[in-house]
Order: sequence, then C-alpha cells, then structure tokens
Amino acid sequence: MASTRCRVGLVGAGRAAARHASVLAGFHDVSIVGVTDPDVRAAAELAARTASTVAPTLAALLGLRPDAVFVCVPPHAHGPIEDELLDAAVPMYVEMPLGVDRDRPDALARRVASAGLVTAAGHHWRYSAAVSRARSALAGRPIRLVTGTWLDAVGGAPWWGRREQSGGPLIEQVGPLLDLLRALAGEAVEVYALGDEAPVPGTDFDSVTAATLRFASGAVGTLATTCRFAPRATDGNGTGSRVAELEIHADGAGARITEDGCEIRVGDRSEWHAVDAGAAVRAIDRAFVDAVRRPDARGGVLVDYAQAVRTHRLAHALTRSAAEGRPLRLRAD
Repeated sequence: MASTRCRVGLVGAGRAAARHASVLAGFHDVSIVGVTDPDVRAAAELAARTASTVAPTLAALLGLRPDAVFVCVPPHAHGPIEDELLDAAVPMYVEMPLGVDRDRPDALARRVASAGLVTAAGHHWRYSAAVSRARSALAGRPIRLVTGTWLDAVGGAPWWGRREQSGGPLIEQVGPLLDLLRALAGEAVEVYALGDEAPVPGTDFDSVTAATLRFASGAVGTLATTCRFAPRATDGNGTGSRVAELEIHADGAGARITEDGCEIRVGDRSEWHAVDAGAAVRAIDRAFVDAVRRPDARGGVLVDYAQAVRTHRLAHALTRSAAEGRPLRLRAD
C-alpha cells in the first residue's frame, strides 16, 4: 500500500461526498475509483467530476476493490451500509451523525472493535489548530465550566425536518460541538435538556434547546442551540451563517474556540489566533488515508468510530432528556 495509490470509494453523492471528493483530489496518493448513490444522476455527476465509475449498488462499488470507503449518507440510511463494509473488511470513514437511534451504532461499534478495521468519523473540529492552541493554554489547569453555542438554520434536505429520519438538531447538527466538548472537558455523567416545543414549520422537533451538563471531572457546562437562524448560502466549508463556539473556563485561564480561530485568556491578557477553517477538513481526510496506507499512522485518526459513538450517545441523551423533560444520568466509561 505504501508504494501505491489508496483506492477510495464514495457512498453518497451529496454535499458531504462532494466535499471529500474535492479534498481527496488534492492528494497525490489517492484515486477515487467509484461512486454509488440511489440518485443515479447525482452519482453520475460526481463520478464525472472525479473521473471515476458509477456503481449501481454498494456491492458493485466493492467489486471495484477500494482500499477504503467514505460513507456520506443521511442519518436514517446508516447501518446496513456499515454492516456490508464490515462483512467485506473494508476500512470506512463515516460521516456524522452515525444514525438516528442509539442501539444500531452501539452494535456496529462492537463489530468494528472485533474486526480491528481502520475507521474514522467526520468530527473535523478536533483537527483544528484552534483546538491545539486551547489545549496548550489550558494544560495542567482544571476545567471548571464549559459553555457551548450552536445557532443554525433548518437543513435543506427533504428528510431533515423529520425526527425519524434526521434524529433532530442535537443529533444531526450539533454533533461536532458535542464531540469537541467531550475532547476537552471529558465524559458527561448527567444532562438535563429542555426544548421550546415550538417547531419551525416543516419540522416535528424543538427548534430551541437549552441544557446543563455535569462531567466526571466535576466540571459543569451549558449548551444553547437553535435551528431558527435564517438560511444563507454556505461558504466552502459548509458553515454558512451559523454561529458555533465553545468556551472553556479553567483555573486562571480560558479559551473560546470557533471554526476560524480561538481566543486565549490567561490572567488579564487576551489574544486571538486565527486559523484556516479548511485546514481541519483536509487534515481529517489526510489522517484517515494515512492510517489506511500505513499501520503506524493509525494514531493520527483522532476520532474513530468508537469515539464517534460516544458523542452520538451524548447527543441522543440530550435529545431524550428534552423529550422527557427530566435529567438523565449517564455512564462515564
């Protein structure tokens, strides 16, 4: 593998798949060999842009002998695809969210662990230079408080507004922020979320959620989210008009992380560090390809399927707490 190109297949031909295709096209050691999607026209268009083959089914895509597959499908389509890739022992990159319910990703995580396959999941924030700076600034300082904010618009896909197909905003939208929260503050052991019970027209879930969280470390946190922002054209990284940030308050220092930088505060001094938001998107794909090509590079994958399942459980717990109107205790392991 080290002396040949990594042959990649794409499952899905939507915006996420196109973004990965654009990144992968810039890697000298990667070839996209095929695209499959129920929307044959979309698959044909993406295949034409990547000089690859349209595969009518996943089995046909696997027949092209890819070294790895990127799974870029709506939440409700996950499950059977990953099972088939595991049956074929093909490394997989799975775009978040991992699904709609909690049980299927848990079962897949057990299969992944048993198979020992290389996996990655699409939480690219962990690869941001802003996160690295925040970690360095807060090293050795106990974290006391975290506050997360995700203000966004209703997604444009026809399945997005139905809970049984998207899982709702906490699962479909807010996952990257929850993953970063876990990465910096550790595992949550208790959550209590409340929704506004006022769906945006065309949706069947809360449009606003506020939550409190307690972590195994003793830190506490808050989360505020909405999908009531007016939609606007997105930038090259798909961020558009959303506001997404995480503030961390530790003894004597703090950090505010956004997609384009971080503010570091130590004592009475504050400093802003801008970062290239697209760099994290490229870094996550690069890390996965390197791990597929070289066993010694597996440590470069910061979020594998097992880690993504932990974030999915947290999103699911917050969704359930809001639906039931009560706090939930969670396992920290």
